[in-house]
Amino acid sequence: MIWSYNWIVTKEALRFAGPFDFSALRAIPGALLIFAVLIARGRPLSLRAPRRVFVIGLFQTTGFNALAAWALVAGAAGKTAVLVYAMPFWALLFAWLLLGERIRGTQWLAVALSLAGLVLVLEPWEPGGTSSSKLLAVLTGVSWAVSAVLARKWRDTIGRDLLQFTAWQMLFGGLVLAAIAFIWPSRPVEWTPYFWLLLAYGTLLGTVAGWLLWLIVLQRLTAGLAGLSIMAVPALGVLFSRLQLDEAPAAPEAAGMALIVASLALLSWRSLRKAPRTTPELPQE
Repeated sequence: MIWSYNWIVTKEALRFAGPFDFSALRAIPGALLIFAVLIARGRPLSLRAPRRVFVIGLFQTTGFNALAAWALVAGAAGKTAVLVYAMPFWALLFAWLLLGERIRGTQWLAVALSLAGLVLVLEPWEPGGTSSSKLLAVLTGVSWAVSAVLARKWRDTIGRDLLQFTAWQMLFGGLVLAAIAFIWPSRPVEWTPYFWLLLAYGTLLGTVAGWLLWLIVLQRLTAGLAGLSIMAVPALGVLFSRLQLDEAPAAPEAAGMALIVASLALLSWRSLRKAPRTTPELPQE
């Protein structure tokens, strides 16, 4: 629920700040608050493999947040969320290319569903309009997938403390976002009470509480069940965008979004059957 509604919050916040400004304003305080949680729980703050964590942060925090917010400038919140959550499609392809992991059985069906869904949502036969925002949303999923594959590849060197790793990669990625926001020309931030409320939601709930709740989920559920819960994010994002922002996708887009969600469901179901208790890779809101 928190991560689903965060797409609406970000869309609203972009009325008062540029995409890179808002992304940096969320990421850096969010990272510092997660460090505070680590300290309060007596957990170590030591950083392993800083260069690799920095690289993952470039894709997981900088790329994801910057591209997602940029896509939302002109794109619909629900549609953007669904396109971003085609990420498992890209993760399968990158794991095949970079890690030599084979695509098996029902994964091929999931790939086909995602590919068909992407084609219907992107509507390449109708250029113009919001095509750039759709492409940015797809690139957001690609950036997220790269971070997941790299984290899997470097798992033994970056450590297995997900909260500690999250804090460091978010701080690194947030600092790069701040540099981009400083260099990239944009309008001044409008510090209205409503914007403060949106920023508080995006930071305290969307970033900190969302991650802490996700860690609780991972401690109590199998990878398949956790994956099924994450699948609700784009689905509820579409619902919330319809209710609050009155966003109604056209018929081909709606069909494509349904295919992408079906692909996510299929991959989660397969994980539920095949992997009794493994950790899903680097979720996002």
